[in-house]
Amino acid sequence: MQRLNVALIGQGFMGRTHSNAWGQVNKFFSPPIRPTMHTVFGQEAENPQAFADNWGWQNAATDWQRVVDSPEIDLVDIVTPNFMHVRPALAAIAAGKPCSCEKPLAGTLDDARAMAKAAKTAAVKTFVWFNYRRCPAVAFARRLVKEGRLGELRHVRATYLQDWADESVPLAWRFEKEWAGSGAHGDLNAHLVDMTHFVTGEQITEVSGAIAETFIKRRKRMTGVVAGGITEGLQSAEEEGDVTVDDTVLFLARFSGGAVASFEAARQATGNQNANGFEINGTRGSLKFNFERMNELEFYDATLPRAVQGWTSIMCTHGADHPYVGNWWPDAHLIGYEHGFVNQAYDICRVLAGEEPIVPIADFEDAYQTQRVLEAAMTSAAERRPVDLDEVK
Repeated sequence: MQRLNVALIGQGFMGRTHSNAWGQVNKFFSPPIRPTMHTVFGQEAENPQAFADNWGWQNAATDWQRVVDSPEIDLVDIVTPNFMHVRPALAAIAAGKPCSCEKPLAGTLDDARAMAKAAKTAAVKTFVWFNYRRCPAVAFARRLVKEGRLGELRHVRATYLQDWADESVPLAWRFEKEWAGSGAHGDLNAHLVDMTHFVTGEQITEVSGAIAETFIKRRKRMTGVVAGGITEGLQSAEEEGDVTVDDTVLFLARFSGGAVASFEAARQATGNQNANGFEINGTRGSLKFNFERMNELEFYDATLPRAVQGWTSIMCTHGADHPYVGNWWPDAHLIGYEHGFVNQAYDICRVLAGEEPIVPIADFEDAYQTQRVLEAAMTSAAERRPVDLDEVK
């Protein structure tokens, strides 16, 4: 295969990020298979032809099943709301086609399990867009942990704080369990669970002390169509509806290597636009990362003489030393949010060509394991007890 015909199932905010990624990857990398932006699916009200014209897709369609079934399509990329992931994913797997999907993997644990099982049975390659793995600083943090620079891991603290979901935002799909599955938990904690697993190389084995809270119980119903972004293009009607997902979820956890952890996700943490970060403490050193300063990684080397120990800010933009950045700009010419998606598009092409990715890509099984942790946290919150991951199948 020399060319990879990609079909995008969905539009909106994530449709824009994926479109940019598929459109840029051939320009900044030399993938062994060159992706082509073949077809984008959208509902008629979304005007998929306008989206295709703007973002460079060759074709537009309003029937996702026909798109997935088309013999011209080589990879199905799903960016719809969470509840819609399962059907096109299972259809792509049944057709023997590689499938990539936004996170969380599905709206429910049952759907996630079905997707992971189908992919394993069919031996179809799958990918999940946990894009923060592909920040050079996060990928470098993983390398430092693997090299033993932190020693034995003791503490993990992870937070993902945003403040966009105030009372002015209407009842979009993200606030309804039927469509989203969960709120800040599935949207933000999913990233934290995957990212800390990726960096530490360990699995979460137990969840406890979880708290889930919905601060804004009702919102005005939405009229019109989401035009992109998280809140862009939303309009409010006078009629109100119930919010059926969480605004914030906090929980404690244990990792398989013995470290203890805390996780916090919130959409109404005033002053935090996209504060996605972690701190990892080990016996030989520590790391800190905050996506709002995504090009930097903080490292504390406790093996140095005490007199010179201190936090070092590493600018992770050295092309010869840090993952991916050699394909972008000179040192300290900063990269941004969209670059993680381009980096993942490149790694997907490498895997489909039989090559190793720069760093591992989460597949459906990995994302299902993350969703088990999310489910355990909600059970802990509802039943006010520790939940062993063995309970969540």
